Parts: sequence; C-alpha cells; structure tokens
Amino acid sequence: MPRFEPNPERRPTAIAGASAGIGAATAQAVAASGHPVALGARRVDKCEELAEKIRSDGGQAIAVPLDVTDEESVTAFVARTTEELGDIEVLVYGAGDLDADLVHEMEGSRFQGQLDVHLGGAHRLTSRIVPGMVGRQRGDVVFIGSDVVPKPRPRMGAYVPAKAGLEAMARTMRMELEGTGVRASIVRPGPTSTSMGMQWDDKTTEAVLNDWVKWGLARHPYFLRASDIADAVHHVISAPRGVHLSLIEVEPEAPLEER
Repeated sequence: MPRFEPNPERRPTAIAGASAGIGAATAQAVAASGHPVALGARRVDKCEELAEKIRSDGGQAIAVPLDVTDEESVTAFVARTTEELGDIEVLVYGAGDLDADLVHEMEGSRFQGQLDVHLGGAHRLTSRIVPGMVGRQRGDVVFIGSDVVPKPRPRMGAYVPAKAGLEAMARTMRMELEGTGVRASIVRPGPTSTSMGMQWDDKTTEAVLNDWVKWGLARHPYFLRASDIADAVHHVISAPRGVHLSLIEVEPEAPLEER
C-alpha cells in the first residue's frame, strides 16, 4: 500500500499576482500541464488577456479580481475560484511590487503598504484556503520569496523585511502542517527580469545598481526569466506525495568566460 494516495490529475490552482511576470508565467506553466488556474490580481484586464490565451491553447483559466489587501476581495476570490474550478489544491502567492527607498527615508504608509501586500495578503489567502487542504489531507502552498532574505540589498527598505517575513511564515507553516499532507514551500528567485522596478526613473535605477555593485551583489549582468521561476514552481507542485521540496533557490548563471 502506498504511503500516500497520489494527487488528483486535475488540481485547481489559485495564483495571486498573475497579471504579469512570475505569476503570469506560472499560470501558463501550470495550465499547460492540465490544471485549471484562477488568475488573481487588481489588473483583472491583464488577467483576462492571459486567461484567453491559456484557453486558446487548450487550457482552463478564469480571471478573478483580487486585491490581497482587502478582506472582502480575498473572500470573493476564493469563493468564485472554488465555485467555478472546484476545491483549491494549489495556492501560489507572488503578489507585490517593490519601491526603491532607504529604510530611514521611507514614509510609514508606504512601508506598511508593502508589508501588507507581501505578507498580510499571503496570510489572508492562506487562512481561507489552507484549512480546506488540511481537511482533505493534501495540498500545496508555494510562496515566491527572494534571495534578498539571505542577502539583503540596500534601497529596498520595505521589500527586504516583507520577503523575510513571508519566508519566515512559510517555514513556520511547514512545521505546523507536518503530518497534515499539506506542503508549504518557498521558491526563492535571484535577480529576475520582470516588470518589478520598471517604474523607477534613471536616477533611482543608477543609485540602486551602484549600491549593489558596492556591496558585491551584482556579480554579472545576467537576469533570470520569469519562465525560469515558473518552471521551479511547477517542479515543486509536481513532486509526488511523500516528497516535499521545501526550498528552491534559483539564481542566474554567469556568462561564459572568453577563452
């Protein structure tokens, strides 16, 4: 007799932060493997465009408005996802952006706002979805962390503590969920080319990069693609029952040296 019953072939997946970047790439990767996906973000028009593409490629996807800082929005997102796709088997949390600010110069409201998106929003969705997983004795929760947790970067005054809190919550959940059949995992990207940081002006971008070089945090110019992180997420949730990939850190490979 197997140690665990296998996961269902069809695993409804909720993705927070699915309008662009890693979330959008993850939605495409998960849908391509046959799982229905709910695309959640404030920019629901972008989610609908992606959902249409997924459906045209033969997958199943719905676009659902989601503001992770709003309790009612989170409740409505979970309710509609469950109604249209079935019980949520997988939650991928990657909502949030980043501001380039020094800790001591950042306004309190902006600092708190980033904590609320990256960490508070993750808890809101987790608290509504994970109890059902525990009841079914299976499920995957994947948090998109960041390599700024083990290697903090300057000029990310709220992003660093927010991601550190998110990963701490994930590690706590891993202990609390042991024996329930529910896996809590972290996929930790290194420098990745997404829309994050694209709103910075040239002066801010230059200051950020100069500080990274100063502290040895920009060893080479290569960045990961969003699809690279999506592949890691897909690998985590595709692991057979009884296997828990609790942390995967993905870093860009350096360019080949000239010979």
